[in-house]
Amino acid sequence: MLNLDKKKEFEELALKIRIETVRAIGTLGFGHVGGAMSVADTIAVLYGGVMNIDPKNPRWEDRDWLVCSKGHAGPSIYSALALKGYFDKEELLTLNKPGTHFPSHCDRNLTTGIDMTTGSLGQGASTALGVALGNRLKGKNSYTYLILGDGEIQEGQVWESVLCAAQQKIDHLIVFVDYNKQQLDGYTKDINDVGDVKAKFESFGWYAQDIDGHDVEEIYNAIEKAKANKGTPSVIVLNTIKGKGCTFAEGILSNHHVTVNEIQMNEALSVLESKLEEVVK
Repeated sequence: MLNLDKKKEFEELALKIRIETVRAIGTLGFGHVGGAMSVADTIAVLYGGVMNIDPKNPRWEDRDWLVCSKGHAGPSIYSALALKGYFDKEELLTLNKPGTHFPSHCDRNLTTGIDMTTGSLGQGASTALGVALGNRLKGKNSYTYLILGDGEIQEGQVWESVLCAAQQKIDHLIVFVDYNKQQLDGYTKDINDVGDVKAKFESFGWYAQDIDGHDVEEIYNAIEKAKANKGTPSVIVLNTIKGKGCTFAEGILSNHHVTVNEIQMNEALSVLESKLEEVVK
């Protein structure tokens, strides 16, 4: 059961992640805003207390792993890592600039705290499965968390890994599907309808849950239920809004990758900072 203080802490972290992400993308002038915003709440819950990690020892062998297969959500991951002390948050302002350690897509060789390089959609599903299986073979009790996009699960490679994970009974693999119902160039239902995501995973032998992906308490409780489940991998379908919390992106169809001017950035930051003040009261 999530207590009120911890819930508030998660909500505060989610807003801070959104603020730092908007600031980084706005400073650059363009970026993957939509999908970075929609998973901020899940990232806050994971880095805010669920994952067993050590910012002072990023490569700690017994840590939990996070694989963000929808690698364009990297800016939100970077923001969480900075806020947890992996590096100075001022470094976030170098996002996607020459010589940066923070590329558009996650790269474990460049960014401290990133566990797996991703970007080519679908491949993170296979690498996360490999991590989870490898850690089990080593006798570790760590969890591997995987974030997939709903457009991304149109990739066949995803379902190959889903089938294999069930066959191998990888119950320390917990997957999140960011079901914001939009992809690069439109709505998923119009491009390649994924249908009932929860039912699809269940048909592959997974333990599946369907929740509000912007409710930190629901996210936390779903993770706890997934951990209690034994013998099968777990998926949590996050019903989200692409661009959530960002004034120039939320509710807009073409918000996958956008240009941002200073006025838009400052307006978005003002709204988010006001919400943060309300949460921390």
